Amino acid sequence: MNGEFLLLVLIVVGMIGRSHIITTAACILLVVKLIHLERYLPAIERRGLELGLLFLTMAVLVPFASGKITFKDVTSVLTTWPGVLALAGGAAATYLNGKGLDLLKLDPQMIVGLVIGSIFGILFLRGIPVGPLMAAGITVVFMKVFQFIFSQFH
Repeated sequence: MNGEFLLLVLIVVGMIGRSHIITTAACILLVVKLIHLERYLPAIERRGLELGLLFLTMAVLVPFASGKITFKDVTSVLTTWPGVLALAGGAAATYLNGKGLDLLKLDPQMIVGLVIGSIFGILFLRGIPVGPLMAAGITVVFMKVFQFIFSQFH
């Protein structure tokens, strides 16, 4: 029953924070548990992230496939400062997402803090939720800075 309760909490928190992905994911997992399909949870855990990243990557690549982004667009990115900065920003973001993924694999309960932090950011900072991987990646940076500062005093 503890798992179901936590999923319900995540559903409510996701709804309050307008995080449709968290809400939907928690709902689907709750249904899986309620109809006694728990045997599929390890497969969802093992392959779900890969499948999600596959679809995310496909969505990002659609403008290439549809012709909305041309070869000229690609070359202009490499020859302007805003384009080069966008390239660096994309590389940094994917690096942080990778670190966030590592953190969530090691410490999955961190998602609760990330969701609550996202709600705080939406309500008080007028932010837009970008997803748990980026939030976890930024958390990793905060943790490294905290560890560095703390180690200086001991």
